[in-house]
Amino acid sequence: MADRQTIQPLRFDPTFEQIPEDEAETTQELVDTLRSIIETTYKDYGHAVRSVHAKSHGLLQGELEVLDNLPPAYAQGAFARAGKLPVVMRFSTNPGDILDDSVSTPRGLAVKIIGVEGERLPGSEGEVTQDFVMQNAPAFGAPTPKKFLGMLKLLAKTTDKAPGLKKALSAVLRGTEATVEALGGESATLRNLGGHPETHILGETFYTGVPFLYGPYYAKLSVVPLSPNLTSLTDTSLDVNGKPNGLREAVNEFFATGSAQWDVRIQLATDIDRMPIEDASVKWPEDESPYVSVARISVPSQPAWTEARAAVVDDQLAFSPWHGLSAHRPLGGVMRSRKPAYEMSSVFRGQHNGCPMHEPRSFEKLPE
Repeated sequence: MADRQTIQPLRFDPTFEQIPEDEAETTQELVDTLRSIIETTYKDYGHAVRSVHAKSHGLLQGELEVLDNLPPAYAQGAFARAGKLPVVMRFSTNPGDILDDSVSTPRGLAVKIIGVEGERLPGSEGEVTQDFVMQNAPAFGAPTPKKFLGMLKLLAKTTDKAPGLKKALSAVLRGTEATVEALGGESATLRNLGGHPETHILGETFYTGVPFLYGPYYAKLSVVPLSPNLTSLTDTSLDVNGKPNGLREAVNEFFATGSAQWDVRIQLATDIDRMPIEDASVKWPEDESPYVSVARISVPSQPAWTEARAAVVDDQLAFSPWHGLSAHRPLGGVMRSRKPAYEMSSVFRGQHNGCPMHEPRSFEKLPE
C-alpha cells in the first residue's frame, strides 16, 4: 500500500487527452438535451432551476484551511499555501426537476472557495474563486461524453413525468439495488433512476469522479466526513417517506445546534493506463495512490437551508469546474463537454430569473 511519501506522481502530458473528431457535435447535442430539461422545468415552475442537481438540501458557509507542510507534489494550485479561506457548500440531488425526497437519487456537493489567487482558466479571468463539483461516487457514471449524453437523454425523458410513479419506481429500484449490492455489484443506472439507498446526505463522501490538472500533475479530489457527528451518519438510514423535503429537514436539524468538519483529499495519478483521463468511469486504485489530506472544511452551526439562502446560492451563484485556476484545468471529454453545458445553464437561469450570476470576491454572509 502506497503512502504520500512513496507516491511518484505522473506528470501530465498533453497526449493524455484524446479528442474524438465528433466531440463538438456530441457536446452540442448534450447542451441541447440539458436545455430541453431546463426549458421544461421553467414552464412548470415559472422559475429557472439548474438542468441537473436542481434541488438543494443544504446551503452552507464555512472556512477551508489548507494544511501546513504538505509534500511538494500536493502543495499545488488552490492548496499551494497554508491558510484559511471562506467557502460555500451546496448539497443537492441529481435530477433536473424538483422531486420529493422519497425519489432517492445520487447526491451532489458543489464547493466554492473564495479568495484564491493565481492564473485563471479561460472564461474566469478576474475572478478569485475555485469550484469543485462532486457526486457521491469515486468515478463518473459514464466513460465518455457520448455515453453521458445517453444518460442525459434518459433523464430528459423522465423530467416532468408522473412524480407519483417515480416514487413507486424508486421504492422498487432501491430494493433491486440492494439485491445487486448484496451480490457484490452496484448499478449506476439503477441509482440514477431512483434506486439510491435512503441514507443521511451528510454522511456521504463526495468525489470529483473525473480528473483535473494538479499543477504539473493530474488528480481527483474528495470531500470526506471528518468530525464524529458526521462519520456517525455514514450509511445511516433516513426515512423521508411522507417528507417531501426530508433531506433538507435533516440537514437543518443537524446544523441548528451542531458544527461539522470535512477532510479535503487529493488522489494523484501515478499511471496513465490504470488512471486514465478519457475514461471517466474508471475508479483509480487507491492501493497505488491513496487520497491524501490537503485541507479541512469547518462549518459552524447555522440555518442550513432557507428560502432566503436559496435565493442567493441557488439563483445567484453558478458552480462549475471551469471556475478556477489554470493549475486545476478540468481534463477529459466529460469535463470538456461540461464547460458549455454549465455556461448554458447559468446564462438561462440568469436571463429568465432576471438575476445574472455573479462570483463573490470576498466573504459575504449568507442570509439567515
